[in-house]
Amino acid sequence: MSSSDRVDSCLRKIRLREIMWMIFAVLLLAGEFVEAGEKPNIILLMTDDLGYGDTGFNGNTIIKTPHLDALAARGTVLTNFHSGGSVCSPTRGTCLTGRHHDRYGIWDANAGHLPTEEITLAEVLKAEGYRTGHFGKWHLGTLDKQKSSKGAKRNPELHYSPPALHGYDRSFVTESAVCTWDPGYGARAKNNPFYDDGVAVDPKDPESNLRGGDARVLMDRAIPFIESSINDETPFFAVIWFHAPHEDVEAGPEYLAMYADQPEEARHYYGCITELDEQVGRLVEVLHDRGVTENTMIWFTSDNGPEGVKVGQGRGYGTTGGLRGRKRALYEGGVRVPSFVVWPVVVASGEKCDGLMSTLDYFPTISQIAGVQHPVVRHLDGENVLGMLTGRELKRGRPIPFHYHDNYAMVSEDFKYMYHSKTDHAELYGRGDDWAEANDVSGQFPDVVESMRAALFEWQASARESHAGGDYGDESYRSAGP
Repeated sequence: MSSSDRVDSCLRKIRLREIMWMIFAVLLLAGEFVEAGEKPNIILLMTDDLGYGDTGFNGNTIIKTPHLDALAARGTVLTNFHSGGSVCSPTRGTCLTGRHHDRYGIWDANAGHLPTEEITLAEVLKAEGYRTGHFGKWHLGTLDKQKSSKGAKRNPELHYSPPALHGYDRSFVTESAVCTWDPGYGARAKNNPFYDDGVAVDPKDPESNLRGGDARVLMDRAIPFIESSINDETPFFAVIWFHAPHEDVEAGPEYLAMYADQPEEARHYYGCITELDEQVGRLVEVLHDRGVTENTMIWFTSDNGPEGVKVGQGRGYGTTGGLRGRKRALYEGGVRVPSFVVWPVVVASGEKCDGLMSTLDYFPTISQIAGVQHPVVRHLDGENVLGMLTGRELKRGRPIPFHYHDNYAMVSEDFKYMYHSKTDHAELYGRGDDWAEANDVSGQFPDVVESMRAALFEWQASARESHAGGDYGDESYRSAGP
């Protein structure tokens, strides 16, 4: 093909995408897209402790993720996407509510629970005719009033909050992390069984099939849910939250063999990610065979950065792609995560988007696409980012707030403000040319520091009001503080 032919082909693709987007936008604004029965199927895929640099589509040349890479190529890679927090449970709450975890008291991993007063994606989509299912890690409360994977200190009765209380028709979940191989067994499985629609699964039952890769175990339940929905011509909302590559990290023999030239501990980390990748490929094949790929929206991300203080600590071989910090840090390595979105009828393929986004944006974006009319006004910290995904908008409206222990951050398109409340110390980083956050420019931009500090304190006040029950219309509501 000549250079001129390639240019013509590129222009035709751009014009076609522009036309498709204009048609979709008109229908969406008119409320006709969803009324015409064209509600997209929605799948949220999330890994556990996967670093920004741990996938092929983000530049990793060791870990084999061919299915994720191929799926990402069918959509748009989000190079500036953030988890809602720097640890597991807080991020998971943001995915389902569009609200920062401070508003409902999930301060840390295995802390607090998702209150029934919160409005979740599963609830609003179910009201719009979706079938809703959750598979994998839950981590938003206990699943049994009598026991918890974290023992009596978790107060299982107080924090009982299973998926069924939050709009899910179907669930197959664990309270917290399990081993990435033979997930129904071992130390992590103690008082932490899989709950199949609320009933604990006995791993000794031969039909439980809890041996082998954890991702396969989850997909064995998620795929029948999806196929049943397709058979019934019902749009589905499937949340699949993998346990890999969270500790305990273990890979099966065939996956270890794929990395024979790597250090022993690294082989397990790499192998469990490749097992997960294969199951994503299995899911994509089913969607293709059932003819629903064009109108199925798939989001992929991680709940935070990689575990450990450095690469190679035990089996923690996660990488950040050069970003500063790791899990539990509010520097980019702790909260900037590998992500993409695929929706062939609307989102361009083979593209990259560097717009600032977060798991907080799932709720408002998906709600808008599904035509949800919200009956209750709540403080939302996320935004509808469909315009950024389609190239119609370049920037979000507000900065993204973060909080972990004594550390806070506000991230805008141009700057990242870090505030350490214990010492009243602040840092400021320019986001365009300081990938590693190596240069604190707070002294050069005092006006920016002051304005972002004011924005943070205003947001904190709003979050405290929400946590006191202000969003629920019931001033008697209180939950345990941080």
